Amino acid sequence: MEKTIDVVALGELLIDMTNNGVSAQGNSMFEANPGGAPCNVLAMLKRFGHSVGFIGKVGDDMFGRKLKGTLEEVGIMTDNLKMDKDVHTTLAFVETFPDGDRDFSFYRNPGADMMLRKDEIDPKTIANTKIFHFGTLSMTHEMPREATLFALEEAKKNGAVITFDPNLREPLWNSLDEAKEQILKGMEYCDYLKISDNEIQWLTGEEDFTAGVHKIREKFNIPLITVSMGKDGSRAYYKPEGKDEVIVEVAPFLSDETIETTGAGDTFCGTVIHYLLQYGVDNLDEAKLKEMLTTANAAASLITRVKGALRVMPQLDDVKALASTR
Repeated sequence: MEKTIDVVALGELLIDMTNNGVSAQGNSMFEANPGGAPCNVLAMLKRFGHSVGFIGKVGDDMFGRKLKGTLEEVGIMTDNLKMDKDVHTTLAFVETFPDGDRDFSFYRNPGADMMLRKDEIDPKTIANTKIFHFGTLSMTHEMPREATLFALEEAKKNGAVITFDPNLREPLWNSLDEAKEQILKGMEYCDYLKISDNEIQWLTGEEDFTAGVHKIREKFNIPLITVSMGKDGSRAYYKPEGKDEVIVEVAPFLSDETIETTGAGDTFCGTVIHYLLQYGVDNLDEAKLKEMLTTANAAASLITRVKGALRVMPQLDDVKALASTR
């Protein structure tokens, strides 16, 4: 059977309540931005012209309906988006610091994204996708974890390429030990791991990123691992089975226009997945990896210059124009 969906992602869909100034009365004002890492990734892939679908759950409330409408607006298929009448849509309040870094407060005890059940996963959708993408916010609690692992087994069984961004959000876990256990579980399945500098240091105990990647590779056969290093750019570690490792590093596109870093990692990840769709996970080389990272860094830089992520992913022409300056 020829697969007709390029990428299906499973996980959280929520509202990022982003600080947007102070009122005349001196109160903080928050803007309700549609968010959630998996759909940010899908929105970037849609910019590249790919067919994309989402599996998840929101509340049947004002915010949930707004989120569903947003996905439809940007072209993400919502056939597998469930609406929960009993549990509200998850909210994340995001405080942005002067250097663009962020702190999160989640309203999710419970939130609708935690209510996704295994029997709500449609195996036909997963069988029909070329790439299956996931993170770990759907693995913080038993019920969505069971749904995620079921989806991963279906994806593996049907030959999908599996991509994984742990996207550690410490406040959502009972303990960091549990977070580590579930991230390692996710690594058992993935063909591409997108991990950030602080995540790899925490996970492996290695300050040096290359040492950290090699520690992961001792346990898991993951052909492509990228490490996003913030203001230092990004690296790709590529080692398909039976071949020598190729390491490529590309500098970032730093900008005085940066407002916040929300969605930068997701935009980067979506761009890398675009290259996997284009070339396959087994057909990359140094030149393709460099082009991939340059384009991904350019896309990530552009998203840091606007508020929010899902609705405002950079236009492809702008990404290409910035990447071509190298």
